[in-house]
Amino acid sequence: MDELTKEDRARITDSTHKIQSVSESLEHVDPRKIPGLNEIKECLENSDRTLRQLLRSFGPRVRKPGEAT
Repeated sequence: MDELTKEDRARITDSTHKIQSVSESLEHVDPRKIPGLNEIKECLENSDRTLRQLLRSFGPRVRKPGEAT
């Protein structure tokens, strides 16, 4: 697996923040009003977990654009 560039890491981090924001906003929605809301929340949680694990798996080392691998 190739290393993440700084930009890749920033995009993934930004995505996790967006997922968390959506998850938090859905906490105030009545699940009876949106069919499948619990499944949507579960999907968001799984996505957040997967992206965070991905970031951790690459550790602090981030490849700079144009840097040889």
